Amino acid sequence: MDRSLMKEREAFMKRAFATPLEVKKRSAPPAVSDLAKKKINKGPPPDPAAYKSMTGGSQYKFGVLARIVRHMKTRHQDGETHPLSIEEILDETNQLNAGPKVKQWLITEALPNNPKVHEVDGKYNFKPPLPVRDRKSLLKLLRQHDMKGHGGVLLDDIQESLPHCDKVMKQLDKEILRIMRQTDKKQIIFYHDKGINFPVEKEFQQLWRNTSVDGLQDDNIEEYLNKQGIKSMQDTGPKVKPIRKKTRKNRTRATKISDNEHMQHVLQNYDTT
Repeated sequence: MDRSLMKEREAFMKRAFATPLEVKKRSAPPAVSDLAKKKINKGPPPDPAAYKSMTGGSQYKFGVLARIVRHMKTRHQDGETHPLSIEEILDETNQLNAGPKVKQWLITEALPNNPKVHEVDGKYNFKPPLPVRDRKSLLKLLRQHDMKGHGGVLLDDIQESLPHCDKVMKQLDKEILRIMRQTDKKQIIFYHDKGINFPVEKEFQQLWRNTSVDGLQDDNIEEYLNKQGIKSMQDTGPKVKPIRKKTRKNRTRATKISDNEHMQHVLQNYDTT
């Protein structure tokens, strides 16, 4: 190799070793917690009560409807039975901020299909479960239930249907009977028919109250009475025999033996007599 080239190479190597190298360090990846903090701090936390300002939300709409039904029921119980328009209802329930979509839903779907609301010429009124308005109509209803064997009427239905119910029930206290239902502890109101009142000895009353027939059938009751030496009442009317259905017998047709008539031209008679 040429000496001049060797000198240039050595000089280049000296300069290269003399200049320090700058090494760029790679930045460490962000921790998981930092990423989570950035995601969390993206925006303000959601307001749990924000649904109240949403006029189109289903929860808001049904809240408006429930408030309307409660108000219509209360005003009916207070004796106000005249119908109201949708604007008057929203005004009385302090819900004038309801949007047009909610009003349209109330007029077309919610109020007409609600069993507690009755529509009269574009206006709305409360629809009670019982057709009673005063003392006379309630007494007439209880008397009809008694005559037709329908039993009593729930006190809850009377309170929901009858305006000023407590005052009317005090007036009817001597003409009704209150029975507590054991299943749900609700009061049942019956008509007190004084024409069937008759004295019953205490001995029979005690026997009636102490005898339990829950879950027993007629045969079990009859067997119990026989063991106690009491003859049970038997049916003395004419016994009707059960009608028997006539069963059709499948008649088997006799098989008819037919000769081989189609072979008549081939048959020959071998009788020699």
